[in-house]
Amino acid sequence: MPSTPPGRLRLKAGLITALAALLMAGCATQQAGYDYSAFKQNRPASILVLPPLNSSMEVDATYSVLSQVTLPLAESGYYVFPVSLVDETFRQNGMHNPGEMHGVALARLHEIFGADAALYIDIKQYGTTYAVISSESRVTAEARLIDLRSEQTLWQGSATASSAEGRNSNGGLVGLLITAVVNQIIETTTNKSHPVAGIATYRLLSAGMPNGILYGPRSPKYQQEGTPR
Repeated sequence: MPSTPPGRLRLKAGLITALAALLMAGCATQQAGYDYSAFKQNRPASILVLPPLNSSMEVDATYSVLSQVTLPLAESGYYVFPVSLVDETFRQNGMHNPGEMHGVALARLHEIFGADAALYIDIKQYGTTYAVISSESRVTAEARLIDLRSEQTLWQGSATASSAEGRNSNGGLVGLLITAVVNQIIETTTNKSHPVAGIATYRLLSAGMPNGILYGPRSPKYQQEGTPR
């Protein structure tokens, strides 16, 4: 039987080593999860949602997202302070933009509202964009949940949604150009970003999502979920 050349043996050994390293890296990535120790220690029951900061160019972004935060949080088992009442309370006290509202001391928020935790949201992307052969409405938001008693960060995360998800891109270059123009016109005139923001917000604030928030005390899954998967 012919023997395998030494060079080929070294090549095979190198490939096996590289493959093993990749598999180990993949396992490490899958096992890595969010550290929920502070969340589990404090276990908030009520959440105060501050009007989101808006880092996008769309002036409607803040209140589009704010109007859609209550449902996923309530479904996850939390009492959510009425967002319109919270916004009006800030305004009655001379704060008329989210930047000023986010600057209020945590102890002061706890004193005024009596909430267990405050949710700070920053909208990074919001709106419809056109890029020659593609057009989409995209919303990206980041959030931090801060305990108002211990002032610890309990959780932080981000989520994105796009109207282009699952869209068929067949039809050739001319078809792509026409489709992009039509989509941009339709999505701009119908404010497509608002329902897309609802999807992004649901992904961001629903318990049970990978590295998402934990279930609250009003959920039957409270303290049973472990790390969300």
